[in-house]
Amino acid sequence: MGNSHMLCLFLLCLIGGEDVVKGVKGLGCNWGTQSTHPLQPNIVVQLLKDNGFNKVKLFEADPGALRALGRSGIQVMVGIPNDLLAPLASDFQAAVNWVQQNVSDYVSRHAVDIRYVAVGNEPFLKTYKDTFLHTTFPALKNIQAALVRAGLAKKVKVTVPLNADVYQTDNGLPSGGNFRSDIHDLMISIIKFLSDNDSPLTINIYPFLSLNADPNFPKEFAFFNGSAAPVVDGSISYTNVFEANFDTLISALEKNGFSSMPVIIGEIGWPTDGDPSANAEYAQWFNQGLLNRIFQGQGTPKRKTPPDIYLFSLIDEDDKSTLPGNFERHWGIFYFDGTIKYQLNIGNGKSLVPAKGVRYLGRQWCVLSPTASITDPSLASSISYACTYADCTSLGYGSSCSRLDPRQNASYAFNMYYQTMDQRIGSCSFNNLSVITNLNPSQGTCRFEIMIDLGKHEIAPRRSLAGKIQTSTMGVILALILIIYGFF
Repeated sequence: MGNSHMLCLFLLCLIGGEDVVKGVKGLGCNWGTQSTHPLQPNIVVQLLKDNGFNKVKLFEADPGALRALGRSGIQVMVGIPNDLLAPLASDFQAAVNWVQQNVSDYVSRHAVDIRYVAVGNEPFLKTYKDTFLHTTFPALKNIQAALVRAGLAKKVKVTVPLNADVYQTDNGLPSGGNFRSDIHDLMISIIKFLSDNDSPLTINIYPFLSLNADPNFPKEFAFFNGSAAPVVDGSISYTNVFEANFDTLISALEKNGFSSMPVIIGEIGWPTDGDPSANAEYAQWFNQGLLNRIFQGQGTPKRKTPPDIYLFSLIDEDDKSTLPGNFERHWGIFYFDGTIKYQLNIGNGKSLVPAKGVRYLGRQWCVLSPTASITDPSLASSISYACTYADCTSLGYGSSCSRLDPRQNASYAFNMYYQTMDQRIGSCSFNNLSVITNLNPSQGTCRFEIMIDLGKHEIAPRRSLAGKIQTSTMGVILALILIIYGFF
C-alpha cells in the first residue's frame, strides 16, 4: 500500500468537492519507485498515458518522475515521506524550502501540473506506535503556509493520506463509525484545517487486507458482484466491504459536523503474488468490479457520487519492505517492467497496453547445476544469501512459484540474485552449485525474470542493495529452506 494496511485499482471517474477537488473525469494511480531495476520515468509516463491515466500519486518528490511528468497532461499528487515530518513541523523555513524545491520549481520550470501535496503517508497507523502523532499536524500547517507564501495555495491543495484504521465502528455497522478514541481530537483538528483550506481528506482502503487478516471473512464480501450475504444497517444493505468501510468514514464525518467533507481514496487495489489470496484471478475480479462501478457512476449508500480514487498500484516494487507481508511487492497491475499481468476493460472497449521501449539484460538465467546435489551442505546457506539480496517472495506458501520442486526452488533464488546483480561476472557463483543457461526455466505461473538493462536507460542512480538486508525478512529465507528440506 503506500507502505500500509487495512480494509478494502484501477481508477476512476473523479468527481468531488470544490476547486480542484471538484472534478474532472479520469483515471488515477499510485506510482511507487522502490525497485532495484526501475523503469525509466519517461517510459512510465508514456505507460500512464497509453492506458488512460491522467492523475498520479507519488510517494516522494522523485526528481526523475517529476521532470518526466512535465507537460504530460497528467495531474500530480506529490508526497512527503514520514521521516521528513519532524523537520518540517519544527521549522517553517524548512517547509518553505521544501515547497520551493519540490513544488514551485517543478511547476514553473518544468510545467508539472501538481494539484496536491500529501503530507506524510498513513502516519497514524497503530503499528507506528505514535511516532508521528505530534509532527503530522504541525507539518501540515507549515506546508499549507508555505504554499500560501509561494502563491500556489489556490491550485495546490494539502492533504494527509491516512489508513482506514483511523476510524472504527462501535456497533460493528457503518452507522456506528467514529474516529479512534486515541486520536479523535487530533483527527477533528486536521479535518477542520483541511476543510477551512478547501482541501480533501484522503483515506486508503484495502478489502484484500480484510480478507487476508480473517480466515472467517466471507470472500464474496471483498468483491463487487453482489453475491455476498448482506450486512444490514437500518434501511441500508451492504454487499461489499468497500462500501461498508467507506460509509463508516462518512458516518464518522457526519457525527463530527463534516458531512460534506470531500474524500479521496488514496490507495485501493489487489496484489497478485506473495500470498494464497494474492493472485491475478482475484486482482482482475476486484479491479474490474471497481472499474465497472466507476464507469456506471456508482457511489455508496451514503455518498451517491463516486469519490476520487487512486489505484494502488501501477507497477510492482521489488525493493519494498515485506513486513506487512510478502504480497507487498506485488500490488501492480503491471509487472516491474511494465508487462501486463492480466487484462482489464478500461472503458470504451479499450484494454491495457504494456510499456514500450524497455531494454533487457541478456537472455540468460542462473540455475542450479545439473550436477549439484540438493543434499549439498552449502545449498541452504547459498539460497539464504541469494534471498537476502534479491526478491524471493514468489516462493512463499500459496504464491506463484510455491509448486516448484527443490531444484527449481534453488534455481529461482539463484536467478533472482543473478538478475538483481545485473548478471555481473561472478554473480552466478554459489559454491560451484550454479550454472548459466540460455533455456528459460520458467514453470507454469512461475516467471524466472530477466531484469531491465539499466545501462541502456538514462535513469537516476540506483540505491545500494545493502539496504535490502533490512527489508528482507528471515521468514522468507527460512520458508525457502523448509520448502527444500521438506522434499527430502
